[in-house]
Amino acid sequence: MSSDLTKYESISWVENNRQHAARWRSENGTAVPKRVEVIDDTMTADIAYRLACEGTALLWRGDFQNARQLLQAMARRIESKPRKSKQAKVVSITETFHLHRQAQAQRARTLGMLLVEVGVQHVINLRRAPDIREAAEQLFGAGDKHYVISLRELLGIIGAYEWRKKGVDIPALGDRRIHPHYGVFSPVRGEYVNLVAETPLPSMELAFDIGTGSGILAAVLASRGVKRVIATDQDTRALNCARENIKTLGFKNVEIANVDMFPEGRAPLVVCNPPWIPAKPSSPIEYAIYDPDSRMLKNFLNGLAAHLTPKGEGWLILSDIAEHLGLRTRDQLLQYFNEAGLEVIAKIDTRPHHPKVMDKDDPLHKARAAEVTSLWRLAAIKK
Repeated sequence: MSSDLTKYESISWVENNRQHAARWRSENGTAVPKRVEVIDDTMTADIAYRLACEGTALLWRGDFQNARQLLQAMARRIESKPRKSKQAKVVSITETFHLHRQAQAQRARTLGMLLVEVGVQHVINLRRAPDIREAAEQLFGAGDKHYVISLRELLGIIGAYEWRKKGVDIPALGDRRIHPHYGVFSPVRGEYVNLVAETPLPSMELAFDIGTGSGILAAVLASRGVKRVIATDQDTRALNCARENIKTLGFKNVEIANVDMFPEGRAPLVVCNPPWIPAKPSSPIEYAIYDPDSRMLKNFLNGLAAHLTPKGEGWLILSDIAEHLGLRTRDQLLQYFNEAGLEVIAKIDTRPHHPKVMDKDDPLHKARAAEVTSLWRLAAIKK
């Protein structure tokens, strides 16, 4: 193995009676496969699916578009697989949620077993392979070494690159666009953005945006005329994404800071939109969705009073989906407020309008249909 590969996790396989190795890339934290079989267009979907379920990775050497079709065929076999009888006995929505996540994780593991090798400068040496150089360079930097990656993950990177180029229309910004980067939460659900855009501001002087992500809420506050906005995050991709969006939108009064939660000082308005579901992420890119043990939520609440000016407000943007999934009760949330020395001034509600709300085949449909997104206006309890 070359000395270059010792710096990174590497994957090895035997091909044409020779040992080969390459860098292993996995943005979702998947472990390096221990067994690898080289396959091509002669591989049937049934055999590929069986091998993948058994934990054998499949390194593709055929036509790229045929690999996509094979991936789709493997996915159909997962979807047509009969559900286990024990799932029919589940009555708890919380059990349903955890079983659904387990099934999704197993699906991702199985489909993630179909691999492709990417050469130097991010060139895929397969028939009918797409040009991924720009998408890969944005994420990985210069492609000076070849690597192996899951086809499913590679297609996700290509899709994210197209989303980044196109951007997401934000009516609250006058239909200007936010361009989310790979691994950064995309503001495709606009209802929470509208809450921040429409709630009366307590001050026009200064606002903190905690965990800014793409920079969307900082941009909305700046567009409403707040004179200075300090937006914080610790994730490198989020910081780069927010800086790029704020620069493109031309908001010179927004500062993006690499800070854990709160910047120094106090503000008359502190905004936070933490991950809504208190569950353990199964991969690094899920931290935008899942907040284990409500960690970020509690950190925001527990530090809020110390960062508000005397008449300041904290705006917590939070869906109640966790309550409908049985992962947190309303009483627990109110207890978090009280323990942090906070009181509720008001609560503004809205209903989400994403496609899953209408999908009655979704095992979590009942919870999604009942979901309400709220902006909680919080203030420090006067002593």
